[in-house]
Amino acid sequence: MLYPSVDSLQEKIESKYTLVTIAAKRAREIQEEDNKLLSSYKTKKDVGKALEEITAGVLTKKATDASVVYEDEI
Repeated sequence: MLYPSVDSLQEKIESKYTLVTIAAKRAREIQEEDNKLLSSYKTKKDVGKALEEITAGVLTKKATDASVVYEDEI
């Protein structure tokens, strides 16, 4: 992956795990709903588009709610 660089992505989201999770969820959303947040993209693949959105600052990490318990945590 040449663009966006991992360094520029980690300036926006420090954790690589969180970065991958957000990008994967957003890529699935782009694929299923075809809603784009940027006017143009350099990459053709959905994961690349999600990473470009993170680099542009359009897609960010949300604060998590500690009171939410997921089924796999029980």
